Amino acid sequence: MNATSRSPLSPDAFPDCPPVAGITLRVARARYKTWDRCDLTFVELVEGTAVAGVTTQSLCPSPEVEWCRAALPLGRARALVVNAGNSNAFTGHRGRAAVEAIAARVAGRLGCAPSDVFVASTGVIGVPLPIDKAEAGIDAAIAADPCGWEDAAATIMTTDTFPKASVAHAVIGDRTVTLVGIIKGSGMIAPDMATMLGFIFTDAAIDPALLQAMLARANKRSFSCITVDSDTSTSDTVLAFATGLAGNAPMAAEEDTGADAFAAALERVCLDLAQQVVRDGEGASKFITINVEGATSDDSARRIALSIANSPLVKTAIAGQDANWGRIVMAVGKAGEPAERDRLAIRFGATQVAREGLAVEGYDEAPVAAHLQGQEIEIGVDIGLGEGRATVWTCDLTHGYISINADYRS
Repeated sequence: MNATSRSPLSPDAFPDCPPVAGITLRVARARYKTWDRCDLTFVELVEGTAVAGVTTQSLCPSPEVEWCRAALPLGRARALVVNAGNSNAFTGHRGRAAVEAIAARVAGRLGCAPSDVFVASTGVIGVPLPIDKAEAGIDAAIAADPCGWEDAAATIMTTDTFPKASVAHAVIGDRTVTLVGIIKGSGMIAPDMATMLGFIFTDAAIDPALLQAMLARANKRSFSCITVDSDTSTSDTVLAFATGLAGNAPMAAEEDTGADAFAAALERVCLDLAQQVVRDGEGASKFITINVEGATSDDSARRIALSIANSPLVKTAIAGQDANWGRIVMAVGKAGEPAERDRLAIRFGATQVAREGLAVEGYDEAPVAAHLQGQEIEIGVDIGLGEGRATVWTCDLTHGYISINADYRS
């Protein structure tokens, strides 16, 4: 973690996350950077654990992402290793060798196949992950006492200012299953799959294919609806692990008992984690919800909303508490989606500011200015062409973002 103070948008406290049967957490100091903190997380998973995942759409993915993609179709997992401080991306054969060495080291200790070991790394791009430090860190983690969720969430952080977690429960037949998720993310956040490292753990019994379908759907409505700076990482990975120890009747199809409740709980966890990432956006001082309706389709509405959310002009205006609704018009117009100027309507919070191609009659900027003074900002846009709608979440753009990223490698 860097020296940046805790985000003003952060939750008041780390959530009370219960243990999940079949999950053992440990952390250690691999010393990937010259910092005085744990930077390697080791999660041991009981035999029979199902796994699902989504990974970055970047065309320059890390070896860790490629490793996970190759292993995911097998549907099983025995361990997860997360390295912080070094993304191991764009490191060629040395990067691939590091991932293979990590998987082999863990597999040898647990007596499983290397493909059962999932690996994720986050940090500076272009620096090979030192194999000796990784192997020593794994050995130290395996020898360490188990830790709790907050320690694990803090260990996967880089420029984050607070550890992030979420918990939910679902009733399946006569059993209650638990879901706990942890995530890291603060900068290089744009919705091109996930844009961070996130890990969700549950004791539910569920088929890997069904878990994959549910995670992909939840991802589309959560992680793929956030942006901090429009940049997509080379390392983005979200994995879900299900140990099956809750004792529920195994779920294999959407129609099975409790499947709808579990899917809803999974989506709640994903959405909570995604919004926490935005609340920890580098330098952020305001959390912004953008609601677009009246588009020709939901996908069109999402693309328009992202055009607004990714606009530096919009984000800096909100940072400066400037009620410049013309920048919203600009962002709608540049989205490349169907829109008609004289049907467009815009509001800030509950205050309508523009309708049918011009400012509303008697427009008073005072309530908009008052709304922009708060930390929770809402922008509403009605395209006026159809039934498509979408919501995305972002943050403002302040000088703090520049300061953090100008000093990132130091």
